[in-house]
Amino acid sequence: MEEPYTLPTASHLHLTPTNNVKPVASTRKGPSQPRLSFPSSQLRIPHGSEETLPPEGSHEPSNAAGAKWWKISLFKGMANDIRRRAPFYWSDWKDAWDYRVVPATIYIHTTSDPAIERHNDRTDSILPALAFSLDMFTKTASSYGVNEVLLASVLGSVVFAVFACQPLVIVGVTGPITVFNYTVYDIIAPRGTNYFAFMCWIGLWSLVMHWALAITNSCNALTYVTRFSCDIFGFYVAFIYLQKGIQVLTRQWGSGDASAYLSITVALLVLVVAYLCGIIGGSRLFRRYVRKFIEDYGTPLTIVFFTGFVHIGRMSSVALETLPTSKAFLPTQDRGWFVRFWDIDVGDVFLAVPFAILLTVLFYFDHNGLLGIPFPNGLIPQAPFHTNALCVTRQVSNESETGDAKGHTERVVDHVVEQRVSNLAQGLLTLGTMTGPLLVVLHLIPNGVLAGLFFVMGVQALEGNGITLKLVYLAKDRSMTGASDPLSKIQRKQAVWLFVALELLGFGATFAITQTIAAIGFPIIILLLVPVRTFLLPKYFTAEELSVLDAPTASPFTMESVGGNFGENVDALPGGSDGAERSESSERRDVQDSTERGEAGTKRRNTLRQRSRRRSGGDSIHREGYELQPQSASRKG
Repeated sequence: MEEPYTLPTASHLHLTPTNNVKPVASTRKGPSQPRLSFPSSQLRIPHGSEETLPPEGSHEPSNAAGAKWWKISLFKGMANDIRRRAPFYWSDWKDAWDYRVVPATIYIHTTSDPAIERHNDRTDSILPALAFSLDMFTKTASSYGVNEVLLASVLGSVVFAVFACQPLVIVGVTGPITVFNYTVYDIIAPRGTNYFAFMCWIGLWSLVMHWALAITNSCNALTYVTRFSCDIFGFYVAFIYLQKGIQVLTRQWGSGDASAYLSITVALLVLVVAYLCGIIGGSRLFRRYVRKFIEDYGTPLTIVFFTGFVHIGRMSSVALETLPTSKAFLPTQDRGWFVRFWDIDVGDVFLAVPFAILLTVLFYFDHNGLLGIPFPNGLIPQAPFHTNALCVTRQVSNESETGDAKGHTERVVDHVVEQRVSNLAQGLLTLGTMTGPLLVVLHLIPNGVLAGLFFVMGVQALEGNGITLKLVYLAKDRSMTGASDPLSKIQRKQAVWLFVALELLGFGATFAITQTIAAIGFPIIILLLVPVRTFLLPKYFTAEELSVLDAPTASPFTMESVGGNFGENVDALPGGSDGAERSESSERRDVQDSTERGEAGTKRRNTLRQRSRRRSGGDSIHREGYELQPQSASRKG
C-alpha cells in the first residue's frame, strides 16, 4: 500500500494515490500555507490511524532547488509575507459569510476532535487549557490560574485574527509552557526575585530574539526539521500529559481516601468514554450526523456529565477538590494586570537572557509579558483542527468500484473557507468565559475530571505518534504483517530497531531532564536532535531506509518558501505537468450536495472548477504521481 501524501493546510486530510490523478492547489493566500481547492475525485477523509510516510527516495541527498537557507536577506521574508497577503485582507473578512464559520467557531472554542487527535502530537482547546491552569496554579503558588490562561488565549486570538498573515492559526497555552513556567518559578522564587517581573523580562528579551529571527528570515532553517525530532517531542509531550494526570490524582489523597479513590474512578471513566467517542466518530456506526455530533461534542459532554456524576447518591457526600478560580476578569493573585517590570535588580534583568533563549528555541509567540500571563504559542493540532472544521464537504459516488461495491458513496472535501472571523470570534467567546457566572461553573469541575482529560490527551497523542506506530509494527506477528506495509520494504530489519532505539533514547533524555531542576533546558535536547538526524543518521542508514523510517514535516508546496525539505530535489520528483488532467477512472459524479456547503461555497466551487479547466501549465511541484500547482492570485475559494 502506497502511503498517502499530507496536504499543507488540512493536515488531517490525505490524498490517496491513484494513477494519473493530480490534485490541484490554488495560489498561496498566506505566507506559510496555500489556499486550496480540492477536486472531488482526489481528496477523501480517511479512517484508521495509518502513519503518513513519504514514498521511497523522497529525501536525501540534495537540497530542494539548491536554496541556501543561511543566505541572509534582511526583511525579505517579512516583505514577501505582506506582499502575498495584503491583496486578500479585505476578502478575508467578506469570506466569513459562510455557514461553516459558525460551527467552526463553536468547535474550536469548546471542543477537540478525538478522531483527529489520534493522528497528532498535541491537543489543545479550552478544556485542556483549564487542565494546564490547574497544573500551573499548583506549582507556581497561584501565580497563574484560569483567568491568566484564558486571557493569554484571547489576546493571541485577537492579534492573529486581525494582523497575522495566516489567520487560521490558533494560539494558546500548551503543555510545554507549563513546564517552562513552573521550572522558572522553582529557580527564581528561592532567590527572592519578583517572579512576574522576571517572566516579563524573559518575554521582552525573547521578543527581540524573535524579531531578529524574522528580520533575518531564519525560519528557513526549518528545512532541516523532520518527523524524527517531531515524533520524539510528541512522544515526550504525551508522557508529560500522562504524568500530570497521575500527579493531579496523587494530590487528591490530601482530602482523604474516599476523595482519592473517587477521583481515580472518575478519571478512568472520562478516559474510556472520551476515547470511545473518538472511535465512534471514525467508525461507520449510526448515521453520519450522529457520528459527527459524537465526534465533535463527545469530549466536552463527557466533562459536563462527570462533573454532575460525582453528585449522585452517596458520592455527593465525598469532598472533592475542584478547579480553583478567581474573580471575574481579575488576576488569580491580589495584584493588577500590568506587571511592574522595573521592580527587579539589574542583574536579574540579564539573568533572564538565557531563559529567553530557551523560550525562543521553542518559537513561542510572546507578546503578553507585560500582563503577567503565560506566553501563548501556535497550537500544533489546533490550527489544523480549525482548518478541518472550515472544510466544506460533499458526498460523491465512486464509479471506479466494481461489482456489489459499485456506487458506494464517500464524503470528500470541496474547499476550505479561509477568513479571519472564526478565530476572532472564538477568542471573544473565550473572553466571555472570564465572566463571573461562567467562572462559577468552571469551579464545579472536579480535579479528577481534569486528570482524566490529561489521560485522554496523553493516550490520543501516543496512539498517533510515529514512534508508537513503529513499536506496534515491531511487535506484530510477521506472518500477519502485509508486504505492502512501508516498513516491510526495509531489507535490514535491524535498521528499524536501531532507528526506534534512537528515538526512544532522545525521548528518554528529554523526559529525564524535565524531572530535575534543569527541566527548563529540554528545548536544547529537542534542538540537538535536528543536526543528529541531518548529519549523523545518514552515515548509517541508507537514503531508502530514511525515506521510510522518517518523513518531512510538511509537503514540498508548504516548504517551498524556505527552500524545500532538506535533501528533497523537487525537480527530480516525477509527475505530470497539467494539474487539470484527470483519468477517466477517477471521475466521480455528485450524488448529494451537502447542506454544509452553503450558497457561497457552491458558487465558489463552480468558479474554481472553471478556472481550473482554463489553466494549463504553471509553476508546478511534482511528487510521486501528485501535482500541487499554485494558481492565479485571484483565486481565493
